[in-house]
Amino acid sequence: MSMPNADTLAAAARAAGRKGPPPVHLWNPPFCGDLDMRIARDGTWFYLGTPIGRAALVRLFSSILKREGDDYFLVTPVEKVGIRVDDAPLLAIDFDVAGAGAAQVVTLVTKTEDEAVLGPDHPLRVERDATTGAPSPYVLVRDNLWALIDRKSFFRLVDLCCHHDQGGQRWFGLWSSGQFFPVIPSSELPNPELP
Repeated sequence: MSMPNADTLAAAARAAGRKGPPPVHLWNPPFCGDLDMRIARDGTWFYLGTPIGRAALVRLFSSILKREGDDYFLVTPVEKVGIRVDDAPLLAIDFDVAGAGAAQVVTLVTKTEDEAVLGPDHPLRVERDATTGAPSPYVLVRDNLWALIDRKSFFRLVDLCCHHDQGGQRWFGLWSSGQFFPVIPSSELPNPELP
């Protein structure tokens, strides 16, 4: 079987996605090898070492992205190729908020125009670097695909955070869709008693 190129995959994705998002979770085609395609931590897609500058093409490729274990693939009904992902395959670059406090609803938007309403189906997780303690926030977007939340959006989300007792511990975190998402233990903040 010959190795597909980016144009072949794009054409298949366009054909498959004409009636809404492609059902990639239902597709299990044969593996055709790895493609020289990489998604950088900042959400930039590269093909053969060159950034893909067409946003519409990146959106198209992201619509046929599938994760299996720790590996990422572009899939169509007839072929599957491996790609490299530096961190998360998607990047959240903005959000809207409706309401306030425990009643607020936060909707994140990715660079590829996916939307995720922060809540039980789209949880927030924050990982901290073991050496520096620097946070890396993520939101689950779809089908086991996470989006790294960019720095400016994370700082704006922190402005919405408050203290809340959960699991026998006081946390500084974020409410959305009736669920509290812990960000950092309150005791680790410089002024843990500030709201």
